[in-house]
Amino acid sequence: MTIPSLDDTDRQLIGLLRDDARLPVVALAKKLRVARATVQNRIARLEKSGTIVGYTVKLRPNAEGHRIRAIMSIAVEGNRTAEIRRVLSGHPNVITLHSTNGRWDLIAELRADTLEAFDKVLNAIRLTDGIATTETSILLSSYKL
Repeated sequence: MTIPSLDDTDRQLIGLLRDDARLPVVALAKKLRVARATVQNRIARLEKSGTIVGYTVKLRPNAEGHRIRAIMSIAVEGNRTAEIRRVLSGHPNVITLHSTNGRWDLIAELRADTLEAFDKVLNAIRLTDGIATTETSILLSSYKL
């Protein structure tokens, strides 16, 4: 699958879809000042090439009840990042997982329903073979999604 080069219209279209993937094609065309068929063709091309891989719903952080959210910074022992990434990707409380540079190898967003459940999640992840050290910060408020 060849990823197409993106022009300004493609980037603007992707930006509009990021803000609201439910915008009708007619509204997208009007905002981009192009024909409706142009928008449809560009979306089809971006989907076919794998540039756009799906659409999703963004929820307010508190929409799912009083779930506890946190960011965990993870340092991995030796060259085991790929192994740890596979383990954490399958963990039901790990919502997102990112590789990074600097002091930490991975950054994970965690969620749990109660403090007790959150404590168990933290302990389970910290005891994972190959994780050297972690640092966790509970997210209190969100200002931009």
